Amino acid sequence: MSGAVSDFSSSSSLSDLSAQELSAAYREKRLSPVEVTRAVIARIEHCEPRLQATWLFRPEAALEQARASEQRWQRGDARGPLDGVPTTIKENIATRGDPLPAGTAAVDLMPAAADAPPAARLKEAGAVIVSKTTMPDYGMLSSGLSSFHTLARNPWDLSRTPGGSSAGAGAAAAAGYGPLHLGTDIGGSLRLPASWCGIFTLKPSLGRIPIDPPYMGRAAGPMTRTVGDAALMMQALARPDARDSMSLPAQDINWAAFDVAPDHLRGLRIGLLLDAGCGLAVEPEIQAAVEQAARLFEKAGATVEPMQPFMSQALLDGMDHLWRMRSLVDMKALRADQRAKVLPYIREWAESAAEFSGEHVFRSFSQFHATRVVTVTACARFDYVISPVSPNMPAAAEAPSPTNDPLRPLEHIGFTVPFNMSEQPAASVNCGYAAGGLPIGLQIAGQRFDDLGVLRVARAFEQIREVQRPWPQV
Repeated sequence: MSGAVSDFSSSSSLSDLSAQELSAAYREKRLSPVEVTRAVIARIEHCEPRLQATWLFRPEAALEQARASEQRWQRGDARGPLDGVPTTIKENIATRGDPLPAGTAAVDLMPAAADAPPAARLKEAGAVIVSKTTMPDYGMLSSGLSSFHTLARNPWDLSRTPGGSSAGAGAAAAAGYGPLHLGTDIGGSLRLPASWCGIFTLKPSLGRIPIDPPYMGRAAGPMTRTVGDAALMMQALARPDARDSMSLPAQDINWAAFDVAPDHLRGLRIGLLLDAGCGLAVEPEIQAAVEQAARLFEKAGATVEPMQPFMSQALLDGMDHLWRMRSLVDMKALRADQRAKVLPYIREWAESAAEFSGEHVFRSFSQFHATRVVTVTACARFDYVISPVSPNMPAAAEAPSPTNDPLRPLEHIGFTVPFNMSEQPAASVNCGYAAGGLPIGLQIAGQRFDDLGVLRVARAFEQIREVQRPWPQV
């Protein structure tokens, strides 16, 4: 197999192939996991001095996995379509034997005892784990700024942030560090970098992809260049695991049925949300791109109806204040020398909760369920809801958040965070570009448990949107 004649023009192009293409090429013995992994390693080594998206990048270990995969394909006992496909995993998803710094220099590095469920499923499927990817301190920023990792940058414009907290994963996907990337999301941490890096992601229904440790609103999800590759990852990732107390029961979902034609949109009732009701105002270029997407839905036969905002600043602030208190409690458990290493922005944000009363914290916590109720109610009469992912284009790479204000840290997640709390699936798919060339993401949210439906709508849109621009060359 390693001596097979490739019909692809260069080793560089191999790193840009989709997982679907690679799986077919492996099966037909036109490509080897080893030559593809070498091409991805070369791409990473070329880009990383500027992009800085990886952590624990281990070329030799990746090649060892690729050689084992090559042998399985040669014997005819490949583990499935992900076998031999280069993959990255976000740093805060445990991989056995590796530490979990959670993006912060404050953590004592200890090897993880076991793979977290998403990492275990990818390894079981034979994916080649090329590297882990970077994130900000505690995953609490929509940027790549970290007291532990080097500063991750956006491959479309190195002066801009890739978003976060799945910062390195978003940048890696856009730059061609292989086709498959795994991130996490508690308020937008998959969708924001997907939007700002021009890739696709699905934040699944809560519990669809088991994760350890589980937490209210926390989800793992695929980050890929295409809807098809995300569906391929879901085949492996969406399996119950007892370690996640919120893991959904086993369900026979035909993820391969994602591939629908544009006429799949005919007759669907789509809600169009252009005002989050809180946080930053939507920038004109973003609104124009989402409105154009809505027109494409209508042209394809969907009924699109404007929605009134259902979030409020009180709901957003309540969630922010509860998270501040949670982080303050975590930081109080640190030694003084550890606390001093936490990113100053995060430290100031958490310490602002020191004077919160018990009643204030209770009322803040109550906003999580209130957000769930208003979100489910607002979406109930629609099959799907489309909106901007973010109201703003990506901030400077060095900025911790779009406002650069630790007392206004979440002003950009008004469109994304409600679907974490309502447990509904929500995707980000590229829908256009700003005048400066940066990509813009469209959020597609579905009813709870309708993860395949969201993928299908995203796939239909993928075919009717304007042609995507070439991927950035870093």
